[in-house]
Amino acid sequence: MGGAYRGRMTDHLAVAVLGTGIMGSAMARTLSRAGLDVRVWNRTPARAEPLAADGARVASSAAEAVTGADVVLTAVYDGAAVRDAFTAAAPGLGAGTLWLQATTVGVADVPALAALAAAHGVVFYDAPVLGTKGPAEAGQLAVLAAGPEEHRDRLRPVLDAIGRRTLWLGDDGASAAATRLKLVVNGWTLTLTGAAAEAVALAQGLGADPRAFLDLVSGGQMDTPYLHAKAGMIIDGDYTTSFSVDTGAKDARLIIEAAEAEGVHLDIVAAVAERFRRARELGHGDKDMAASYFASFDE
Repeated sequence: MGGAYRGRMTDHLAVAVLGTGIMGSAMARTLSRAGLDVRVWNRTPARAEPLAADGARVASSAAEAVTGADVVLTAVYDGAAVRDAFTAAAPGLGAGTLWLQATTVGVADVPALAALAAAHGVVFYDAPVLGTKGPAEAGQLAVLAAGPEEHRDRLRPVLDAIGRRTLWLGDDGASAAATRLKLVVNGWTLTLTGAAAEAVALAQGLGADPRAFLDLVSGGQMDTPYLHAKAGMIIDGDYTTSFSVDTGAKDARLIIEAAEAEGVHLDIVAAVAERFRRARELGHGDKDMAASYFASFDE
């Protein structure tokens, strides 16, 4: 084991964040603000470098980032990216390191990731998070977690920094209990997004004022803050990404795969997935998933 980081800030928990996209970088900042010893790594180094200004130390490799770390947090794109990041980090991992796996992956990915952790003497926690860029930057995510109870106290400073609450769903991370519930929530989120986008598109297509639609449902049983957030983005033409069309398409695929494995048919999520596919085809994949609105038109 290397020792590049050991011995510095020994009174603080050392946390390695692997993946510094929208969510990973936001969580790294909240961890730094909480006074933890944060080191970060990203496959594209330029995406990690800005975090140095927030107090994180930028590692040149995943193995360097995790050397001496008490907790490793993975926040990358999908299950394959998680495996790649962990494999790259493996030479620097110490026995007993706690792995907080926060990436949204497929149900079938989780047991394999847990087995990978066990093979390296690492304690695995299935811990996807609920929230987008804003809540992540404010440390207000909800963490869905499953993993051994005996080490949860060691994780508490990390969980308290990144989230407003942690919902424990079992002692066995390999069961994918947290990931299963995360996919249910994401299915609902994607459905709301698609419905908001179609409502605005329909209003505009029919010559109705979409803001009048929002005013009409405001405060009633059909209203949600999320509807106003996503419809407002579309009306204002502001697609600043908090959760991209590309990522929505990935999650829709994972949700459908998990459902099909259990004999559950998801017609609505499948329709939303098709909208995401068309929006990506039209060149909107890197925009916020509200840009699925563009799937309502030929161009």
